[in-house]
Amino acid sequence: MGGPNAPDDLELGHRTQEWLASSDDPQALTTGGYWYHGEQLEPHGSVHDEDFQDRLLRALAEETGTVL
Repeated sequence: MGGPNAPDDLELGHRTQEWLASSDDPQALTTGGYWYHGEQLEPHGSVHDEDFQDRLLRALAEETGTVL
């Protein structure tokens, strides 16, 4: 999750969360968004695909023995 091959800058990783938690900016006061480096982005389409989510939970339950 860190080191020279990390996918992101560790110093930049927390700044958006800090801004969302402490800012009075109207954008920061929204809810339910996906944020990356201060920009609200559209999440992966599977976020809205309940069939995919059900299949994923079943597969994870089979692998781990933990049913949610």
